Amino acid sequence: QVQLVESGGGLVQAGGSLRLSCAASGRTFSVMGWFRQAPGKEREFVAAFRWSARITYYADYGDSVKGRFTISRDSAKNAAYLQMDSLKPEDTAVYYCAADRVRTMLTRESSEYSYWGQGTQVTVSS
Repeated sequence: QVQLVESGGGLVQAGGSLRLSCAASGRTFSVMGWFRQAPGKEREFVAAFRWSARITYYADYGDSVKGRFTISRDSAKNAAYLQMDSLKPEDTAVYYCAADRVRTMLTRESSEYSYWGQGTQVTVSS
């Protein structure tokens, strides 16, 4: 069955770093990405990439994380990663891995992703 499992969340001080992992199983995907949701707020786009046969792939980032977060992949493992540097208290949220198997272009809309992980908590203290 299709399954996405996130890991790597935790508590970190402002200015620190964390690396999130998303392990996918069951089938291959055309796009994969990350969203986050803080209490009382709507789910926010973080980053996404489109799978490609080429070694270089296409990626997109939300405005609030550009220059600080980096998304990457491991094609052999069918996995996605999110390197988060220079973390701020406002980055505190539950981070979700998302994927889709039919889309060929990147999207920031959460409703366009068909598969989701259960989330991992990231807390940044000031």
